[in-house]
Order: sequence, then C-alpha cells, then structure tokens
Amino acid sequence: MELTDTIGENDDSEGAADLFRVIGRQVRLLRERADLTQRELGERLGYSEDLVRSLERGRRTPQPEFLEAADDTLGAGGLLRAATEDVARAKARARVRHPAWFRDYARLEADAVEVHEYGSHVVPGLLQTEAHARALFAMRKPLLDDATIEVRVAARLIRQELLTRWPAPMLTCIIEESVLRRPIGGAEVHRDQLEKLLELGQLRSLELQVMPTERDTHAGMGGPFILLAPRGRPQVGYLEVQNVSRLVTDPDEVRILAARYGSIRAQALSPSDSLAAIKELLGAA
Repeated sequence: MELTDTIGENDDSEGAADLFRVIGRQVRLLRERADLTQRELGERLGYSEDLVRSLERGRRTPQPEFLEAADDTLGAGGLLRAATEDVARAKARARVRHPAWFRDYARLEADAVEVHEYGSHVVPGLLQTEAHARALFAMRKPLLDDATIEVRVAARLIRQELLTRWPAPMLTCIIEESVLRRPIGGAEVHRDQLEKLLELGQLRSLELQVMPTERDTHAGMGGPFILLAPRGRPQVGYLEVQNVSRLVTDPDEVRILAARYGSIRAQALSPSDSLAAIKELLGAA
C-alpha cells in the first residue's frame, strides 16, 4: 500500500532539513577524503549503501549511532559526534505534516507497537528504498512537480525510522510476488529494492513473507490493508485506494481484517522461504 506523506513547510522542519543537509555534506567530504565509496563506508559501519546515500543528500535523519561510528571510521576528530545533540534538538522541534486524509493514521503509526501490512500493488512504504519511492511518486497521475516529489520522498524516509526505533515494534509484511517482479524505476532501482528487502528481512523485529502468484486460493483478493496496534489502545485497520482512505475502528470490522490477515499469512511462504524466493528473483533481475 502506498501511503502518501509530506513534510510540513514550517520553520522548524526547514531548519532541521538544512541541518541534515549540512551534516550530509560533511559525511560525504570526509568519506571522499578517506577514499571510500558509499558502499564501502556502509559495509564498515554496518549500514546499507542506500542509507549512506540518503544521509549524504540530507534526506534521512542522521542517527547518533551512525554519527559516532562514522566519526571514528572517517577520522573526523569529534566533528560528527558533536552534531548529535544538534540533531536531537532539531528532531524534537521538527514536525511532519500529512494530508488530512492520512494524518490520523500517521499519528498512530508513529507510536505503534505493532504494524501488520499486506501489500498487493506496491512494496510497503516502510520498506521502500529512496529511489523506489521517488520512482513511484514520479509516475503519479496527475503529475507531481519536482519539489513535491522530493518533499514526499523525504517524508517517507522519515517514517522508516520506525524500523530502527527501540523498543522495536512488532512488524510483519506480506508482499505479492507480482509486486516483487515489477521493475519499478528500472533494473538498477529494482535490484536495489530487492537487496533492501533481503537486508530488512534479517531484522529480528520484522517478519517478511511473499505470497506466491501460483495459489489457487487467496484470502487477500479484497485488496491491500494495514492492521496497527497503537500503544495502549485497541488495534485498528487502515484501507487506502486511489487516494481515498479509511481508518477502521469498529471492533467487528477490525476482527474480520485480523482474521483475513491470519489467513493470508498462512497461505504465504514462510519468512525463510520468502527470503529464498527474493534471492531467486534478485538473481533473475
């Protein structure tokens, strides 16, 4: 399910974005001085090339752990480590604003203890690479202008901080095989997206499953949906199609969605078999 999200244009958000761009440029200059590629730096620090690329462009919030590790690896002499407090203050001031129809869900997702998503048309937004997300926004009809695309890509990446938050929420995702075969953005973008799914599939907090195309019974023919458990509140459902969304709070309707999700999980490949299937697709990409 492709959830549309935008960063607010208030002074705090702009200030945070400026700070993150400055830090990103510092990381890039230090990396180039050390004669390392983005992939090589990521491997040394235990992060993906996609994350390093996004951070250097100022599109991803630099986490304290990254800045401290990069400071040591790149010989920054405390320059990057000193920025951690500034980043924390900027994050506290900044606010993410969403379209009215998405705002309620976004608020709940940010503090969720469980998120379960069935994706039948696109890779779930929480799992997308920056390039994959940009390709999706760029192909929207009616067309979005370039500035709006960049703002929405940045907001999507910010939402992905849910994946590295501690304590970690419980996350499960089921993705249709057909989605993983569609080369959104071209061959290179597609390969990077499959590689990111393999990487995310190693997280202890995430169970990733693939629904094979060759299934003669399928409980998910009604379309994509999300089940979400906010902290201290009952589970809710979220439906979205053609930019029309609905937050499902009626207990009986949520119960039906939960039962349906259980059936879909049972029909999908196991997490280990799903990762093997993604590796096979990656080999053919």
